Parts: sequence; C-alpha cells; structure tokens
Amino acid sequence: MENKINSFNLEERTKAFENEIKNADLSTKSDNVNMHFHSFYSYNGKGWSPMNIVMESAKAGLYAAALCDFDVLDGMNEFISASEKVGLRYAINLETRVYINELSDVDISSPGEPGVSYIMGGGFFELPKDGTPQAKTLQSFKDGAKTRNIDLISRINAKLEDIALDYNADVFPLTPAGVATERHIITAYVNKIFTVYGQDTEAIVYLSDLLGVDSDTAKELIANRPTLEEKVRSKLAKAGGIGYVQPSKDTFPAVEDFISWVSSCDAIPMATWLDGTSDGEADAEKLMDLMCSKGCKAINIIPDRNWNYKDEKTAKIKQAKLKAIIEASIKRDIPINIGTEMNKLGLPFVDDLEGPVLSQYKDEFKKGAEIMVGHTVLAKYAGFSYTSAEADEMFETNAEKNEFFRKIGALPGLTNKDVEQFESIGKKDTLKLLLDKVIKDIIV
Repeated sequence: MENKINSFNLEERTKAFENEIKNADLSTKSDNVNMHFHSFYSYNGKGWSPMNIVMESAKAGLYAAALCDFDVLDGMNEFISASEKVGLRYAINLETRVYINELSDVDISSPGEPGVSYIMGGGFFELPKDGTPQAKTLQSFKDGAKTRNIDLISRINAKLEDIALDYNADVFPLTPAGVATERHIITAYVNKIFTVYGQDTEAIVYLSDLLGVDSDTAKELIANRPTLEEKVRSKLAKAGGIGYVQPSKDTFPAVEDFISWVSSCDAIPMATWLDGTSDGEADAEKLMDLMCSKGCKAINIIPDRNWNYKDEKTAKIKQAKLKAIIEASIKRDIPINIGTEMNKLGLPFVDDLEGPVLSQYKDEFKKGAEIMVGHTVLAKYAGFSYTSAEADEMFETNAEKNEFFRKIGALPGLTNKDVEQFESIGKKDTLKLLLDKVIKDIIV
C-alpha cells in the first residue's frame, strides 16, 4: 500500500490514500508539528508523496503539517485536498536559494558559498494563473534548477565517463514532474555505479578510488545507502568536488526579487536559519534586522540540527545559538516555522516538542504553525492574508496580528464539510464567520 500511495501516478496514489483512510487509526493526538516536509516533488528521503506525508502526519496525530518543496508548488493542491479529507491543519511553503549582496563576503546558510542563503515563502494557497508574472517567476525557478543540474552532470560526466549519466534517461525518471534536485543526481550516479560495477569486489575497488577510502570502508558504505550517497554527493557536487563550481551573484535570484515574488502571491516571505555558526548568522540580532528590512515576515528553523549532538561542547554551542535566534524572533514578533525536512534518509519524522531541549520553545513553535495555518485558511477561503494591507490596517501591532491569525490556525483542521460551507457563502461571509469564532471586537 505504501508503494501505491507513493506512486508517480496520481490516480493510483489517490486510490491508495482513500483506501488507507478507511482503515487508518487517526485517534492519536499530539502537539508536535512539522512545517517543513519535502515530498517527492523535490526530494524526500523515503520517496513520500504529498498524500503519504498527510497520511503519516494524521496517523501520528500531528497538530499541523506543511509541505515545503524546493523550487516548486507542484504538490500544493494534492496536499491541501488530502489534508481536508482527514481534517489536518496544513500550510504550503516553498524553499529556494538566493543571493544577499550585503553578505557577499561571508557564509550564511549555504556552507562554503559566500552570499548564498536558503530562503522560503510560507502559506501559499493557490497556484499562480498561467501567463502572470507570478507564474513566470515560478517557472524560472524550475528552469534555473534544471540548467544548473544539467551543467553539473556535464562537468561530472567529463571526468567520470565510465558512469556518465543521461539526464533524460537516468535522472528524469526519478521525479514525478521532471523537477530534479542535486540529490536525484547523486542517486542516479550511485545507481549507475552499481549498474556498471555491481555491488561486490569491482564496486568496492571503484568506490575506494573515487572516495579515497580503504576497501573495508567502501564495503560498509555499499551496505549503507544513505551514508554512501552523502559521501558521493560531497565528492561530486559539494565545494571541492569534481563537478562543483563556486556560485556567483548571478547564479541565484536576488533576495529582494524572491521576497517581492512571495509577497505578490499573498504568501509570507520567510528567512531561514541554519545553525548560527557561520559569519553571516553569528549575530542573530544583526541577521534578523537585515532580513526584516528586506521584507521577511517569518523565519524557518530546523531544530533537530541545533541541539541533537552527542558531543557536549558542540551541543552547548548549538543550543546557545538556537536560543539566540529564537529570542531575536520573539523580540520582533516574528513567527517561527519549524520542521525536519526529511530530504534525506535518517532524519526524524518530527521534532519532539516535549523533549529535554525543545520543550522550552514548544509554545513558540506551535504558535508559529498556527499562524501559518491561520493565514492559509483566511487567504484561501476568505481573501484575507497575513501580509495584506487590510490585515496591517486592522491590527496596530505585529503581536495583535499574530494572535488573531494564531487563533484561526488553532481552530480544528478544515474538513470537506467546512470547505463546502465556505464556498457556498463566499469569501466575505466566510471572513465574518471565522472572525465570529475567534474575536468579538472587530467589525468587518
């Protein structure tokens, strides 16, 4: 059943999803959230479709979940539809990389690449209409990624002719919509290594030479696919690798252009934060001032990489940095979006917000999820977004606005019945209905 729910065929996975709903135990409830799930539309370590993410989130009782694919919104409608079938609170995000001119001489969140930063848009609720500037910009993210991928493959192929890839034959089939990532490329190269050399003696010799490891280590890597792919990725595609080329300010969109695009979609521009150890992230206050001045209205954090370390010294440093960025966000009334990505094997399904470190931030993380959900509900069904001029006029402070959208997001997850009601009464009356549920002193 899991294979069918992850099928690249929409009809097949929809049928599998609907069959599983009939038998699934959805009684479990928790306060955990994952607002940063990558699906197979960009790269999921387990090959999960948006529907499978919704199904697993519902079975685990997640308080809220969000899709966050790289460069695409291809899974949006699927994720929304599936969430409303099981009553899961949801949001849709998009992640990409941008260039920040003010930080051109320091690393930020993309190690070894000065000026380059990951960034997100949060709370998308509808696909841009064909022919609009928004749709053309979204397509440009896909086109840019494809160009970079093909160039990367060409550079690697020139030096590793024995395992050379054909993009259309070897990489394209690994994706449901033809939008490959660097991780797809690495998977394809490992597949080709095994096709050419098998998985025994010849492969051990080849990998020993390629990765610069002894035969025992190569043998262990063959038995551990996730670790092998990370090692190959480092050797082929990361800084110092065979196919790596240092990005310039023209490799990725300017941060201002991306933020402008997100805002034009009535979504929420969202800064991202890696771990606070780079020069660009070292000063949390300075970074937040810069990103807020650019127009960011929220921030994304990956908590698991900022506390979960066996080495006590490393854990202490990471936890102090995590505390600093959270405090800087709270100080500015900036919603915090969290999640575990699942864009490679070995990552946890969800952060444990009752755990020894993250429990102290549970309320803020849950609040951030509620704001994203509340915005999505209001923007999609009531025409009232978090970033709208109407919202800014209605509330005097960010804190007041956050509390309102949080209350909407805290309502039970939408169901098909709710959606039918909203669509029957229209956006204006839906807004009045939702306002009446959470606040009495605002007149529309």
